[in-house]
Parts: sequence; C-alpha cells; structure tokens
Amino acid sequence: METIKLTDRQQEVLNLVKAAIENTGAPPTRAEIAAELGFKSANAAEEHLQALARKGVIELVSGTSRGIRLKSDTLRSLNRHRTEQLVQQQTQQRIQQRTEQITSRFSLPLPGMAQLMLPLVGRVAAGTPILAAEHIEQTYAVEASMFKARPDFLLKVRGLSMRDIGIMDGDLLAVQKAKDAKNGQIVVARIGDEVTVKRFKRTPSGIELSPENPDFQIIVVSADNDDFEIEGLAVGLIRGSFLM
Repeated sequence: METIKLTDRQQEVLNLVKAAIENTGAPPTRAEIAAELGFKSANAAEEHLQALARKGVIELVSGTSRGIRLKSDTLRSLNRHRTEQLVQQQTQQRIQQRTEQITSRFSLPLPGMAQLMLPLVGRVAAGTPILAAEHIEQTYAVEASMFKARPDFLLKVRGLSMRDIGIMDGDLLAVQKAKDAKNGQIVVARIGDEVTVKRFKRTPSGIELSPENPDFQIIVVSADNDDFEIEGLAVGLIRGSFLM
C-alpha cells in the first residue's frame, strides 16, 4: 500500500474508514463520511470511495450502506495495531494491579494508623511562640489513632498537679493548638515564661486554672493579665516509657 498514490482527500476518507472499523467494528456510511469531512452530499463521499476502490485500497459491496471493506493487508495491519493496543492495556493493568498489591502490603491497614510527626516542646521563653525552633527538643513519629483529635505538638508534663486524672510527671501530653477553651477542658496555658497544664474555667472575675490534685492550689488569672495565654487543648496522653 505504500506505493499507491492517494490524494489528500482520499487519504482522509481512508483514515476515517479505518478509524470507524477500529473503534466500532463497522465501516461508516456515505452520509457519515460526508458529515465528518464536510462534503456537500453523500455523492461526494461515494466518488472518493470509488477512487479508493479503483486504486485497490478498499472493496465496495453493493446493496448495503456500510458496504466498505478494507483489503486484507490493510486489515492485517489494523488487527495487528489493535492487538498491540490490547496487549499494552493488559500489561499496564497488570502493572497497576501489582503496584496496588505491593502498596497495600506495605501500607498501614487503617487510615487511623497513619503516622504523625509531632515536635516535643521543652522550656518556653516568655514572649516567643511555643513552637519556635529553639523550644523543640526532638520529634516523635506517633499513630494518629491514639488521639481523639489531631494534635500539633507534644508537651512533657512536669509535676503531679494533674495526678488524679492520670496525667503523671514525665508523661507526654498531646496538644492541639487553640487560643480559647470551654469550661472543664484541660488546657496548656502560659503565664509569663511558665507553661502549665490545668482544667480551665472562666469566671466573672477572670479565669481559674484548677489542678487535679488537692496538694496544689488553683491558679487565678485576672481578666486584664497580659501575660496569660492559652496555647492549646489536651487531646491525648503518651506514657513516657511508650516512646523509649
């Protein structure tokens, strides 16, 4: 077929016939060819088909609107192309399936098991952000499913003021950043350069930070105290030994 000289229009018609057979399994009608290629009538499409038939590129079968057949060598080329496409698609599907199998094998089984990288906050200087780089002692990888809400950092508990609700000295408190709290919530609050963990309560005269240990006093913060700031809400707890 490479030695047969076709006009541009004839080549367009032949390409359209090939594409229709490849995509639908059937050749186009004369009207479809005319509509697709912008001919004024189906007769113009018929003239180009007759020319292709005379050049031995196609065969025309009378009595049917789709009576166009590609010659055997053209069909073999077309079938080979379709087979190559099918093999390529099957190969890509197998590769994708294998990739998904490998990914699922090495992925954590549950969305809640996804790991978080949480910074551990140490001593905090007055007037500086709690998550400033100089306050970060190290970073831990922990499972998100351990917490009731997504934390932003860990704070090492110092002392026993919250002992009676199970927050012990040396524990790591998971904290979600927040600037306000509701009464009864456990907060991480900063007063000057001191960071404390207490139960929050707002009163008409100010704020009370209550311990969960009778050996400790309630901290009362006046409403106009500029040194007071809520840094976050407690959303979980990690025993210090858990990460050792």
